[in-house]
Amino acid sequence: MESFSANSAKSYIGKNVNLHLKDGAVIVNVQLTALRKGEGKNNNQIEYAHGNRRATCMPLRNIAWAEMLNLTLIKNPA
Repeated sequence: MESFSANSAKSYIGKNVNLHLKDGAVIVNVQLTALRKGEGKNNNQIEYAHGNRRATCMPLRNIAWAEMLNLTLIKNPA
């Protein structure tokens, strides 16, 4: 299985996703806001925001994969 890379992270910028971490944890319903490049090899960080909270950064190497959310299913009552 390929790791979550900067190229795949770019496709999720501005979208709401669930972030699945390599340790098995899941960060639910966050919006990816930016990809920050760090100095050196494998120091890229992804910036995400949840609701009205301040943006938080996480190293890209800690993320296993991202699952895109369909917000129309969440917002529209059945």
